Amino acid sequence: MIDTGLDPSFFAYLSFTFVLVVTPGSTTAVVVRNTLEGGRRAGYVTALGAALANTTIATACGLGLSVLIAYWPGSLSAIKIAGALFLAFLGVSSLWRAWHQHDGGIRMALDPGSAPQRSHAGAYFGDGLAINLLSPVIISFYLSVVPTFIPAGASRLYYPMLASSHVAMALLCHSAWATGLDAMRRWFIAPWTRRLLQTATGFALIGLAARVML
Repeated sequence: MIDTGLDPSFFAYLSFTFVLVVTPGSTTAVVVRNTLEGGRRAGYVTALGAALANTTIATACGLGLSVLIAYWPGSLSAIKIAGALFLAFLGVSSLWRAWHQHDGGIRMALDPGSAPQRSHAGAYFGDGLAINLLSPVIISFYLSVVPTFIPAGASRLYYPMLASSHVAMALLCHSAWATGLDAMRRWFIAPWTRRLLQTATGFALIGLAARVML
Protein backbone atom coordinates (compact mmCIF):
# COMPACT_ATOMS: atom_id res chain seq x y z
CA MET A 1 0.00 0.00 0.00
CA ILE A 2 1.33 3.43 -0.98
CA ASP A 3 1.76 5.77 1.94
CA THR A 4 0.95 9.30 0.77
CA GLY A 5 1.79 10.61 4.22
CA LEU A 6 -1.24 12.89 3.88
CA ASP A 7 0.90 14.89 1.47
CA PRO A 8 -0.87 18.19 0.73
CA SER A 9 0.23 17.95 -2.91
CA PHE A 10 -1.76 14.74 -3.30
CA PHE A 11 -4.99 16.34 -2.09
CA ALA A 12 -4.26 19.42 -4.18
CA TYR A 13 -3.92 17.12 -7.17
CA LEU A 14 -7.23 15.42 -6.40
CA SER A 15 -8.96 18.80 -6.14
CA PHE A 16 -7.46 20.02 -9.40
CA THR A 17 -8.31 16.77 -11.18
CA PHE A 18 -11.88 16.82 -9.88
CA VAL A 19 -12.43 20.27 -11.36
CA LEU A 20 -10.88 19.09 -14.62
CA VAL A 21 -13.06 16.00 -15.03
CA VAL A 22 -16.37 17.62 -14.03
CA THR A 23 -15.88 20.49 -16.48
CA PRO A 24 -17.65 19.47 -19.72
CA GLY A 25 -15.25 19.03 -22.62
CA SER A 26 -14.86 17.08 -25.83
CA THR A 27 -15.10 13.67 -24.14
CA THR A 28 -18.27 14.70 -22.33
CA ALA A 29 -19.77 15.87 -25.61
CA VAL A 30 -19.08 12.52 -27.26
CA VAL A 31 -20.49 10.61 -24.28
CA VAL A 32 -23.62 12.78 -24.46
CA ARG A 33 -23.95 12.29 -28.21
CA ASN A 34 -23.60 8.51 -27.99
CA THR A 35 -25.95 8.26 -25.02
CA LEU A 36 -28.59 10.18 -26.97
CA GLU A 37 -28.09 7.82 -29.87
CA GLY A 38 -27.70 4.46 -28.18
CA GLY A 39 -28.81 4.87 -24.58
CA ARG A 40 -27.01 4.39 -21.29
CA ARG A 41 -25.04 1.33 -22.43
CA ALA A 42 -23.60 3.28 -25.36
CA GLY A 43 -22.56 6.06 -22.99
CA TYR A 44 -20.88 3.63 -20.61
CA VAL A 45 -18.97 1.93 -23.43
CA THR A 46 -17.84 5.34 -24.71
CA ALA A 47 -16.63 6.21 -21.21
CA LEU A 48 -14.67 2.94 -21.06
CA GLY A 49 -13.01 3.77 -24.38
CA ALA A 50 -12.02 7.18 -23.02
CA ALA A 51 -10.65 5.52 -19.86
CA LEU A 52 -8.47 3.19 -21.94
CA ALA A 53 -7.19 6.20 -23.91
CA ASN A 54 -6.35 8.02 -20.66
CA THR A 55 -4.50 4.96 -19.40
CA THR A 56 -2.60 4.65 -22.67
CA ILE A 57 -1.54 8.30 -22.66
CA ALA A 58 -0.53 8.14 -18.99
CA THR A 59 1.59 5.08 -19.69
CA ALA A 60 3.17 6.62 -22.79
CA CYS A 61 4.01 9.83 -20.94
CA GLY A 62 5.51 7.84 -18.09
CA LEU A 63 7.66 5.92 -20.58
CA GLY A 64 8.91 8.99 -22.44
CA LEU A 65 6.37 10.60 -24.76
CA SER A 66 7.99 13.90 -23.83
CA VAL A 67 11.14 12.73 -25.65
CA LEU A 68 9.15 12.25 -28.86
CA ILE A 69 7.56 15.69 -28.57
CA ALA A 70 10.95 17.26 -27.91
CA TYR A 71 12.35 15.48 -30.97
CA TRP A 72 9.32 16.34 -33.14
CA PRO A 73 7.59 19.44 -31.72
CA GLY A 74 5.01 19.35 -34.50
CA SER A 75 3.59 16.06 -33.21
CA LEU A 76 1.43 17.83 -30.62
CA SER A 77 0.05 20.15 -33.30
CA ALA A 78 -0.71 17.16 -35.51
CA ILE A 79 -2.61 15.51 -32.67
CA LYS A 80 -4.52 18.73 -32.04
CA ILE A 81 -5.56 19.04 -35.69
CA ALA A 82 -6.61 15.38 -35.88
CA GLY A 83 -8.66 15.71 -32.69
CA ALA A 84 -10.39 18.86 -33.93
CA LEU A 85 -11.23 17.21 -37.26
CA PHE A 86 -12.67 14.18 -35.48
CA LEU A 87 -14.85 16.39 -33.28
CA ALA A 88 -16.00 18.35 -36.33
CA PHE A 89 -16.84 15.09 -38.11
CA LEU A 90 -18.97 13.93 -35.18
CA GLY A 91 -20.69 17.33 -35.04
CA VAL A 92 -21.48 17.37 -38.75
CA SER A 93 -22.79 13.80 -38.47
CA SER A 94 -25.15 14.88 -35.68
CA LEU A 95 -26.39 17.85 -37.72
CA TRP A 96 -26.91 15.66 -40.78
CA ARG A 97 -29.08 13.28 -38.78
CA ALA A 98 -31.00 16.15 -37.21
CA TRP A 99 -31.78 17.66 -40.60
CA HIS A 100 -32.46 14.46 -42.55
CA GLN A 101 -34.28 12.22 -40.05
CA HIS A 102 -37.59 13.05 -38.46
CA ASP A 103 -36.38 11.92 -35.01
CA GLY A 104 -32.83 13.19 -35.37
CA GLY A 105 -31.54 9.63 -35.59
CA ILE A 106 -32.25 9.05 -31.90
CA ARG A 107 -34.14 5.78 -31.45
CA MET A 108 -36.08 4.97 -28.31
CA ALA A 109 -37.52 1.78 -26.89
CA LEU A 110 -41.05 3.13 -27.34
CA ASP A 111 -40.58 3.59 -31.09
CA PRO A 112 -41.94 0.81 -33.34
CA GLY A 113 -39.07 -1.38 -34.50
CA SER A 114 -36.59 0.84 -32.71
CA ALA A 115 -32.88 0.10 -32.85
CA PRO A 116 -29.78 2.20 -32.24
CA GLN A 117 -28.07 3.70 -35.28
CA ARG A 118 -24.99 1.64 -34.37
CA SER A 119 -25.79 -1.56 -32.54
CA HIS A 120 -22.15 -2.67 -32.27
CA ALA A 121 -20.59 -1.60 -28.96
CA GLY A 122 -17.18 -1.35 -30.60
CA ALA A 123 -18.26 1.76 -32.51
CA TYR A 124 -19.06 3.63 -29.30
CA PHE A 125 -15.91 2.32 -27.60
CA GLY A 126 -13.88 3.53 -30.59
CA ASP A 127 -15.37 7.02 -30.31
CA GLY A 128 -14.27 7.34 -26.68
CA LEU A 129 -10.86 5.85 -27.41
CA ALA A 130 -10.18 8.10 -30.42
CA ILE A 131 -11.37 11.38 -28.90
CA ASN A 132 -9.00 11.08 -25.93
CA LEU A 133 -6.05 9.61 -27.80
CA LEU A 134 -6.28 12.68 -30.06
CA SER A 135 -6.72 15.11 -27.18
CA PRO A 136 -3.82 17.54 -26.71
CA VAL A 137 -5.40 18.53 -23.39
CA ILE A 138 -4.98 15.04 -21.92
CA ILE A 139 -1.44 14.73 -23.27
CA SER A 140 -0.48 18.13 -21.86
CA PHE A 141 -2.06 17.20 -18.53
CA TYR A 142 0.18 14.14 -18.13
CA LEU A 143 3.28 15.81 -19.52
CA SER A 144 3.07 19.18 -17.76
CA VAL A 145 0.62 19.03 -14.86
CA VAL A 146 0.94 15.63 -13.21
CA PRO A 147 4.75 15.84 -12.67
CA THR A 148 4.34 19.10 -10.72
CA PHE A 149 2.37 17.21 -8.05
CA ILE A 150 5.05 14.57 -7.47
CA PRO A 151 7.02 15.48 -4.33
CA ALA A 152 10.78 15.09 -4.16
CA GLY A 153 11.85 11.62 -3.13
CA ALA A 154 8.47 10.07 -3.95
CA SER A 155 8.18 6.37 -4.71
CA ARG A 156 8.23 5.30 -8.35
CA LEU A 157 4.62 4.18 -7.77
CA TYR A 158 3.52 7.74 -7.03
CA TYR A 159 3.01 8.66 -10.69
CA PRO A 160 0.87 5.56 -11.40
CA MET A 161 -1.20 6.44 -8.32
CA LEU A 162 -1.85 9.96 -9.63
CA ALA A 163 -2.62 8.67 -13.11
CA SER A 164 -5.01 5.98 -11.89
CA SER A 165 -6.81 8.58 -9.75
CA HIS A 166 -7.46 10.70 -12.84
CA VAL A 167 -8.57 7.72 -14.93
CA ALA A 168 -10.99 6.54 -12.23
CA MET A 169 -12.45 10.00 -11.57
CA ALA A 170 -12.95 10.66 -15.29
CA LEU A 171 -14.61 7.28 -15.80
CA LEU A 172 -17.02 7.88 -12.93
CA CYS A 173 -17.84 11.38 -14.17
CA HIS A 174 -18.50 10.27 -17.76
CA SER A 175 -20.59 7.34 -16.53
CA ALA A 176 -22.65 9.78 -14.45
CA TRP A 177 -23.26 11.88 -17.59
CA ALA A 178 -24.43 8.74 -19.40
CA THR A 179 -26.77 7.80 -16.55
CA GLY A 180 -28.27 11.29 -16.34
CA LEU A 181 -28.65 11.72 -20.09
CA ASP A 182 -30.26 8.31 -20.44
CA ALA A 183 -32.89 9.29 -17.85
CA MET A 184 -33.54 12.56 -19.69
CA ARG A 185 -33.60 10.74 -23.01
CA ARG A 186 -36.75 8.91 -21.98
CA TRP A 187 -38.57 12.22 -21.59
CA PHE A 188 -38.14 13.13 -25.25
CA ILE A 189 -40.93 11.12 -26.82
CA ALA A 190 -41.88 13.65 -29.52
CA PRO A 191 -39.55 13.24 -32.54
CA TRP A 192 -39.03 17.01 -32.94
CA THR A 193 -37.50 17.25 -29.46
CA ARG A 194 -34.94 14.63 -30.42
CA ARG A 195 -34.07 16.56 -33.55
CA LEU A 196 -33.52 19.61 -31.35
CA LEU A 197 -31.24 17.63 -29.02
CA GLN A 198 -29.25 16.24 -31.93
CA THR A 199 -28.89 19.72 -33.43
CA ALA A 200 -27.65 21.18 -30.13
CA THR A 201 -25.18 18.33 -29.75
CA GLY A 202 -23.89 18.84 -33.28
CA PHE A 203 -23.28 22.56 -32.79
CA ALA A 204 -21.62 21.88 -29.41
CA LEU A 205 -19.21 19.38 -30.99
CA ILE A 206 -18.33 21.77 -33.81
CA GLY A 207 -17.80 24.56 -31.27
CA LEU A 208 -15.46 22.31 -29.28
CA ALA A 209 -13.56 21.49 -32.47
CA ALA A 210 -13.04 25.20 -33.10
CA ARG A 211 -11.91 25.70 -29.50
CA VAL A 212 -9.35 22.90 -29.80
CA MET A 213 -7.95 24.49 -32.97
CA LEU A 214 -7.72 27.91 -31.34
